[in-house]
This record gives sequence, C-alpha cells and structure tokens, in this order.
Amino acid sequence: MSHRIRIKLKSFDHTLVDKSAEKIVKTVKGVKDDKDVVLVGPIPLPTHTKIFTVNRSTFVNKKSREQFQLSTYKRLLDIYGTTSKTIDALMKLELPSGVDVEIKV
Repeated sequence: MSHRIRIKLKSFDHTLVDKSAEKIVKTVKGVKDDKDVVLVGPIPLPTHTKIFTVNRSTFVNKKSREQFQLSTYKRLLDIYGTTSKTIDALMKLELPSGVDVEIKV
C-alpha cells in the first residue's frame, strides 16, 4: 500500500510552524520497518502579509494613522511510499494549537 501524503501547515507564528514540521519529520523517520519512505520538505511557501490601516483618533486628525500587520507562514511536506504504520504514527501525533494542518492523501 503506497500513498503520497501532502501536509500543509499554516500559522501566524513562524516558530510554531517550524517546530510542527520538525515533529512530523521526526515521527516519519522514527517509524521502524519503513525504509522505503521518502520525505520531501519542509518547503517554505511564500508568506502572506495583510496590512490594516486605522485612524488613531475617531473624529479629527485624519493624517494620524496606525498600521497593523498580520503575517501567515506556511510549510509544505510530501511523504511518498507510506505504509499503515506511518499513517498511524501521524494520526497519534499532537501538534500545537496555533497550527492549522491540512492533509491530502
């Protein structure tokens, strides 16, 4: 049973994304009896930056503004040649709560 699993990680904090990708790599490499598993990644995808501009005061001073920035960091991992043991190890893995995980089989 050979599958390709694509895992996309998203977060507002780049350290959480990097730690989660590192955990996934360690679990995939740590599974015994899986010597044919090929791991590609983590590949950093472009950072999506959203900038919000807000007036500092509510009524006067139109020129006085403040800007806020929200960045979304993404990583991509591809796992080829997986077996049921690899999938079970990935299902048992617990990642931090600030990370959005999208898995495609």
